[in-house]
Parts: sequence; structure tokens; C-alpha cells
Amino acid sequence: MKIFSYLPLGLAALSLTASPLLAQEAAIYSGMDRVHPVWAENGLVAAQEQVAAEVGRDILAQGGNAVDAGVAVAFALAVTLPRAGNLGGGGFMLVHDADTGETHAIDYREMAPAGASRDMFLDAEGNADSELSRYSGAASGVPGTVAGMKLVLDEFGSMEWADVIAPAIKLAEEGITVTPDLADSLEAMQERLTKYPTAAKIFYKEDGALFRPGDTLVQADLAQTLKTVAEEGPDGFYKGRIAEAIAKSVTDAGGQITVEDMANYKAVKREPVKGTYRGYEIVSMPPPSSGGVHLIQILNALEGYPIGALGANSSETIHLMAEAMKLAYADRSEYLGDPDFVDVPVDVLTSKEYAEDMRDKISAAFATPSQQIKPADLAPYESDQTTHYSIIDKEGNAISNTYTINFSYGSGLVADGTGVLMNNEMDDFSAKPGVPNAYGLIGGDANAVEPGKRPLSSMTPTIVNKDGKVWLVTGSPGGARIITTVLQVIMNMIDHDMNVAEASTAARIHHQWLPDELRIEEGISLDTQRALQAKGHTVSLEEVMGSTQSVMQDPESGYLLGASDPRRAGAATVGY
Repeated sequence: MKIFSYLPLGLAALSLTASPLLAQEAAIYSGMDRVHPVWAENGLVAAQEQVAAEVGRDILAQGGNAVDAGVAVAFALAVTLPRAGNLGGGGFMLVHDADTGETHAIDYREMAPAGASRDMFLDAEGNADSELSRYSGAASGVPGTVAGMKLVLDEFGSMEWADVIAPAIKLAEEGITVTPDLADSLEAMQERLTKYPTAAKIFYKEDGALFRPGDTLVQADLAQTLKTVAEEGPDGFYKGRIAEAIAKSVTDAGGQITVEDMANYKAVKREPVKGTYRGYEIVSMPPPSSGGVHLIQILNALEGYPIGALGANSSETIHLMAEAMKLAYADRSEYLGDPDFVDVPVDVLTSKEYAEDMRDKISAAFATPSQQIKPADLAPYESDQTTHYSIIDKEGNAISNTYTINFSYGSGLVADGTGVLMNNEMDDFSAKPGVPNAYGLIGGDANAVEPGKRPLSSMTPTIVNKDGKVWLVTGSPGGARIITTVLQVIMNMIDHDMNVAEASTAARIHHQWLPDELRIEEGISLDTQRALQAKGHTVSLEEVMGSTQSVMQDPESGYLLGASDPRRAGAATVGY
């Protein structure tokens, strides 16, 4: 793995003869790299928004561990990145405990309220009504972020709850400087956010004018909510005034969340899914996320091919990746759901034996049309707005956290008097089996709406270990494209020997079975596109995919390295 030092190129060259110490530093600088990662010795935070990343870095510098920093970042992002950071949503976190060597999965995904029903998003003719599942009060599940952060801090943190929330309170109360990225997103989402007066009064000026870069955005109601949560713990959110305000605002907008639903919410610990790829251990999120299962499933299939020799983003490599992706996403449509409600065949889907069967279905010469691909018969084996951050501390503790309110700014509804933007995660259920959701993903009975159920997700927080130690911590937003984005970062580093910054920057591709379309970013050559078309792929040049936030520990030098995806403005990797 190539890494680098901060030595300028001229000094690096001189250091070869200057002294043994400088020569040692020069040895970790690679003149082959076009893009360099961020370097640190004691702790590193990669997040989609710089101020929140710096909050995490400061917690580490004060002696907090990766979990302390991670909880602080989660609350800070609710202020600084309101389109995705949240109190009104939920997500998944992996926690690696350096003392025990174990990795734990924390599921704080939203839950369907008790009044939810299988057909709640169908119109009078029995058709799926996307307005209901995406923009009404009914779109919101019971939020899990506050409960999840308390669970992880209690079990793995070292600091007090109020202390890790304090930076977020200050940011909300004193205001944040509006960045060009935030100003652009508020302008783009103006129609959605002005649908509800409770959102409009926060995110737009009194006369309805837009916030411009350099303006100050104060979120007084959110500051008060954060103070209540800091003083009272999760009860301050799930019971009392805030819970009542959330329930009333949601039900007034046509939803079904009650104060009882709020009080009954629980975050849970689950066993991570694990696999191997070319000698590296892959640890990722289990159901109700589909991310870890299908990440490992696709890697297993591709392990049987000489991907490194075929080359990064060659037509042969992309073809094999796309064919494996199609098979995995077809299985996703049939078998994945909340494991508390359905039996998800995780062991089968992540087995090396099943990967052999997948390879038997892949032609090296031609693309298999998606209409000819069905979810596999497993019987023989039975015996785009989310955000991610990654943190590693000097002791080797690490977290990989992906959380969301689904769409940018969720449903657009702010619970009155709380400053809390509500999620529209109920759209991640299958409103009607066989009908795609907002990300084009097909679902079946395993992901049908049921009271208390958690909707299926593509979030893929992942930790990769080498020789028993954390090597890479990564993840991304991106809806249906999260799984394949994380896949390509891992493959770029393991198969193609890219450093973490190069792996984060390289052009990406995506196939999700239906629609039968190979999505590519700019950067895939015309020759490669033509070769893929000759194999039968329908190639579509689309907007960029994902926003990976990755940190790693180099096993040779012990240095911490990280990179924030350049695809999203305002992201930052910071360390000390």
C-alpha cells in the first residue's frame, strides 16, 4: 500500500542523502501517486462536512476515543449538514473495539409505527402512491438516531453524554456560516422545504429570501432540543414535549407516529456479517441493511477472477463487476428484509459455495439481459441523501457510521418547535411487491410494511481487517448505489494497489439488475464504453455516485491515512 509524507518533493529527494531519519520519511512518499491522502499520527476523522469533522477531531485531541468522536460528529452533522445529518432519522454503525479485537454492529434504523399496514401507500386503484410514501407525514418512521448514539456511547465510549453533544448545541445556538454547498442545497430544495411552514421559517429568511454563502444560519429550536437531550438523555427525545411535538406534527401531516411509538423505540446490537477477499477480512452491516450481505456476495463472486491483472476500469473488469452486481441485486429483491420479521438467508448468500454458482451464470463474453435473471433458488443451499463518516483513534478503535433521513431534508417536515427534520424512510419498504422505490429498487414480501418493522436499507458501513487489525474503515451515501460504491473502493485498494485517496477518486460504475442499465461516471474511456456495448451492455453516462469517507491504518508504518470523496463539496478528512 502506497502512502506519503508531508515532505515537499524537493526535500524528499534531498532526504535520500541527508540523514537516516529523513531517508526513512522519504521511503513512505510515493512519486507514483496522482492523489494523496491526508496523514495523521494520533486520530483521523473523515466526514461529509468539515465543521462536523473538526468537532470529531477535537474530541479525539481532548482524549476521547473513536466512539466519543463519532457521537459528537453525529449530533454536529444534524446542525451543519441538515439535508442528511439528523436527529429525525436513523442508521447503522460498526464499532471496532481495539482492546478485544471485536467489531459490533449497532442498528438504529427507523421503525414503522404501530398503526402502519401493508397497503398504506396504495391508492384506491391499488397502485403505489409515491406522494404518500415520500412527502406526507406517513412517510416518516420512528427515528432512531438519538437512541442509537446513547447505546453506543454507553457501551463503548469514554466521555459523558452531555459533553459530546455540547459542540452541536453551540453550533445550533450561535449559528453556522452558510457554505456554498448548503446554500445550493437549500435553493434546490426550496419547493419541498416551503411546503411546511415549520421548515420554511428555519431554512429561509423572514421574507422568504434564500441564505447566501457567508450568511449565518441559527437553529434555535434545534439548540433547545439538543439541550433537552443532553440533560435528560433519550427520554428527553422519546418522551415528553419533544415526542409529543413529533407525534402531533407527523399525524397532522397524515402520518401515524404516536407518543407510544416514540416511547417504544429501541436501538439494537446485531452480529456483523463477515467474509474474506483475497486474504482480507470484510466486516459489514447485517440486515435490515442489505449492504453487508451483497458487498460480500459480490466480492466472493469476483474473487474467482484475476481482477488485478485485468486492470482498473477495463472493459473486462467492469463487465464482470456488472454481471455480479445484477445477480446480487436480483437476490436482494427477494430475500432481504428485517431479520426480526423474516428469515434472511445470510449464510447462503455470503458463502463461497454460492459464489461459485454465481460465476457459473456469468459469461465472460456477453452481458446477460436482466429479464433473464431471477432471484436464485436457494433451496439447494439450505443445510441520494444519506451521509457517512469514518473515524479511527490512536489506540486502533474505529467506527464506520452511515445514517440518513432518506431524501435530501427527508420529507421536508420539521416537527413544530423542535427543529427536527423528519425522515421519509417508509419509502424504503416495498409499497407494493414488484414496484420500484425512489431509487429504482424492487422489493418483495420480505420488505413489506408491518408495524414495528425496520425498512430494508442499502447502507454499507464497512471495516476491512488485515492480519487481525483494522486496515480500512469506509462507507458512503448514495441510495441503491451505496453497495457498489463501497465495493469499488475496496477493490481499488486490494486489487489495483491504489492508495485510499486514489481509490476514492477513481471513476465508478453501477448496475442494480433493474433497470437493465450499466450506469457510469465520466472518466470511463470511450473505447471501454464501446467494448462494453459490444458485450451487450446498455451504457448510460449519469451523475457522479457516492461520497465515500475513508480512513485507514497503514500496517507497515502505523500512520493513519484518510480521504474524503471529492464528489461532494464541503467534505473533509482531518486529524492530529
